[in-house]
Amino acid sequence: MSLWMILPVSLPALTITGIWVVYAMALYNQHVCPVDNWLYNQSCEEELYVQSGPTLCCTLDNVPLISKCGTLPPESSFFSLICSTGSFMVMVIVLLRYAHVIEKHQNCLLNTAGLSTGWICAAGLIMVGNFQVDSAKVLHYVGAGMAFPTSMLFVCLQSALTYRLAKTQGEYGVAHLRLTMSLLAFASLALSGVFFLQESFVLQHASAVFEWVFCVIIMLFYGTFAFEFAGMSGETMMVLARGGALGPEGRAHKMEGGAAPHPHAHPHPHPLENMSML
Repeated sequence: MSLWMILPVSLPALTITGIWVVYAMALYNQHVCPVDNWLYNQSCEEELYVQSGPTLCCTLDNVPLISKCGTLPPESSFFSLICSTGSFMVMVIVLLRYAHVIEKHQNCLLNTAGLSTGWICAAGLIMVGNFQVDSAKVLHYVGAGMAFPTSMLFVCLQSALTYRLAKTQGEYGVAHLRLTMSLLAFASLALSGVFFLQESFVLQHASAVFEWVFCVIIMLFYGTFAFEFAGMSGETMMVLARGGALGPEGRAHKMEGGAAPHPHAHPHPHPLENMSML
C-alpha cells in the first residue's frame, strides 16, 4: 500500500474541517447568522456584530454562504489559507491521477479533460479565497464561475473514466460510488443556483445550505482517489518525467520498435569502406 493515498484523504479532512472552522469563527464574531436560522428581515436597527441577546436580527447580508463566512477578518485570513492550500492539493491530486491513468492504462480524451477541468477549478478556488465577495465582488464571482462548474464537470469526467477503466468488482464499486456522489453534487449545485436567484428569504438560506452540501460532496469525491493512489508507485513519477506520453501499451510499442533489425535488411557500409570503394 502506497503512502500516496494519504494525499487524497488529507484534502477533504483539511478543507471540510477548515471551512467549518471559518464558519465557527464568523458565527462567534457575529458576522453571519446560524445555519439553523431561517428568519430574516428587510433591515435591522443595529448591525449583526453589535447585537446582543438570544435573538438576533438577520438580513440577507448575513446569510451563511461559504464566501460570506470568509469575508471579514479574522476569518477571512484563515479562509484564504484554506482555499490556497486546498487549491494546491487539488492541482497535485489531479496531476497524479492523470499520470496514474497513463501508467496503468493509456491516455485518453477523458483523462486529459479531467486534468484541464481540475486545474481550472483550482485556479478558481484561489480567486474565491483571496478576493472576498464584499471587497472584490467581480473577481470573486469570476473565480466562483470558474470553480463551481469545472468542479462539477471534473467529477462527472472522473466518474465516466472510472467506469471506462474498471475491470474488477471493487473498481466497479468505486465507479458506482462516484456516480452517486456526482448526481448528488449536481442536484445540490442546481438547487443552490436556482434558489440563489430567488427573492425569498427562505430560498436564499436554502441556497446557502445546498452550497455547503455541494462543497462537502466535492471534497469527499477527491477522497475516493485513495483507492487508486494506494497502488501508486515511482513509475507514476516517471510518466510525468516523460511528459505523460507513454503508458503500458506505449512502452510495449516502443520496445517492439527498438527490436533487432530485420535479417534481410542491409546495414549501411562503414564510411571507410565507402572511401576504399572509391
